[in-house]
Amino acid sequence: MLLSTPQFTISSQLPRSGFQESSSQLVPPPPRPASASSSASSSSSFSALHRFFLRKSRAVKDALPLRRMLPFALLVLLAVLLVTFLLRVGTVTSSSSFVNMYGGSAVWETDRSLVIHLKSELKLPKQSILSMSLDQRNKLPPRNMDRFPNLAKDHTKIVLYVHNRPQYLRLVVSSLAAVEGISETMLIVSHDGYFAEMDRIVQDIRFCQAKQIFAPYSPHLFPDGFPGVSPGDCHDKDDPIVTKCNGTADQYGNHRSPRTVSLKHHWWWMMNTVWDGMEETKGFSGHILFIEEDHYIYPNAYRNLQLLIGLKPMKCPECYAANLSPMDVNSIGEGWDMLVAEKMGNVGYSFNRTVWRKIHTKAKEFCSFDEYNWDITMWATVYPSFGTPVYTLRGPRRSAAHFGKCGLHQGRGKSSSCIDNGEARFQLDEIDKILNIKPDWKVHVVKKQSGYQAGFKGWGGWGDERDRELCLSFAYMYHDVQISSG
Repeated sequence: MLLSTPQFTISSQLPRSGFQESSSQLVPPPPRPASASSSASSSSSFSALHRFFLRKSRAVKDALPLRRMLPFALLVLLAVLLVTFLLRVGTVTSSSSFVNMYGGSAVWETDRSLVIHLKSELKLPKQSILSMSLDQRNKLPPRNMDRFPNLAKDHTKIVLYVHNRPQYLRLVVSSLAAVEGISETMLIVSHDGYFAEMDRIVQDIRFCQAKQIFAPYSPHLFPDGFPGVSPGDCHDKDDPIVTKCNGTADQYGNHRSPRTVSLKHHWWWMMNTVWDGMEETKGFSGHILFIEEDHYIYPNAYRNLQLLIGLKPMKCPECYAANLSPMDVNSIGEGWDMLVAEKMGNVGYSFNRTVWRKIHTKAKEFCSFDEYNWDITMWATVYPSFGTPVYTLRGPRRSAAHFGKCGLHQGRGKSSSCIDNGEARFQLDEIDKILNIKPDWKVHVVKKQSGYQAGFKGWGGWGDERDRELCLSFAYMYHDVQISSG
């Protein structure tokens, strides 16, 4: 977004001296008759005054060319100052691939001192009619504001990101409807592309404020061009030289799959949009909870999370986040009378804007790592770059459960619901329906970080330069950076 050029008005007239420029006006009037005793002094005074005005006349005449040039000189000076200002805030950038920029927009509320690596000109795909219409829907206000006009002062917003598994979504929505305190907050549903049945399910939500956003650059919206499948694209292990196809292979020699790369694209677009691109979250400094369409949320989840967020600064100041579930998605928790600090999991995780700013400074690392999963990318390259272990605080019993048994892009339709008997298979006890965390509990720190670590090279699927450029464009599309479509 380009800054508007300030409008300056420059006068071409200098302040008047009180004398006109004609020589007749520069000659003083004749003196009055004087006595003999004063005639000599009067004559001397007259001569001095005459010489002064003659010098004044010559000075004014000599200054005329300079006066005519002064407005032009002022305009040049103002132009130089304006360009210098724009360069400093990053609106005008060089043509090099990356430049350093300090935050120059209102969205950089907490990290103006951080150095951001950004591409000089961000490129987003040319939008289709459907893509543009979804962009317009993203600007609509939340629904149900007539039912729930006010959010609680200390509320935690909830973001549910979905693809196209309606059977899963119905179950998640049903679980959210039974969550204690859900009416106090806003549910933001982020769609990877557009699927009519998923849209209908969300529009039927009545238990809280509900806001929908749709990823307008999802590969699923572009059947005939990037970020979907482009004519002439390489496939599988095609040799671009032999087959004369387009694309950059990953580290294993495989070319991009739009259905696969959409996982990482959607998560990154959603994060940047939720934190930096929405009116509903502008200036929001609290935690935001992120869940997926195959996460069943327990009735006590919201109250437990609120307590964890409140305890985190005192009990675990080194913790970046609060989680509803253990790192091991198959674990129901230890059942101790103790809080747990461990590696951040990907089921029911929450953090605030300060943590997001820290994540955002690693946009280059996130977008260039050859791994199509967003969570593995975070574990293997982003979190390790922070320099210290990234802990999250959770309770000893889970308040959210992962129930999906098939991948994100499976499970569409009733014949392949991926949910046994239409229900999630996990046990929900009475203790899972009430607040079950105590403020006086101590914290058990799991120092041995399991799972993916720094040094893991990734599973691939993210080698195409076009995906990496689009990812970087998502990182800066809401900031003072020049954006072009093509």
